[in-house]
Amino acid sequence: MRKFHRKKGPRRSFLKNLANNLIVREKILTTETRAKGIRPFVERLVTIAKKQQLHNLRILISRLSNKDTAQKLFYTIAPKYKERAGGYLRIIKQGKNRKRDGAKTAIIEFV
Repeated sequence: MRKFHRKKGPRRSFLKNLANNLIVREKILTTETRAKGIRPFVERLVTIAKKQQLHNLRILISRLSNKDTAQKLFYTIAPKYKERAGGYLRIIKQGKNRKRDGAKTAIIEFV
């Protein structure tokens, strides 16, 4: 588990915000480390959303803390992956470093 130089509470909030941004935009440019860290979190959420039960929608709302984002995941994104067993996200390494700090960048997107 990646810690991102944060304690437990701020780390959860950080992952939640990254996940919300990814679900809303369906594709984000971030660092490789962040992309690798967020992937299992979002893939678990998609697996929960695929079951299409009210209880699972409520779980998504509690995990994402954003009703609109949870509904988008539940009603529009998850049905696309109904037949897929896993691997809902793709990480594409950019091969170039960010200018200000030299961090390697990557694009994470839904397949």
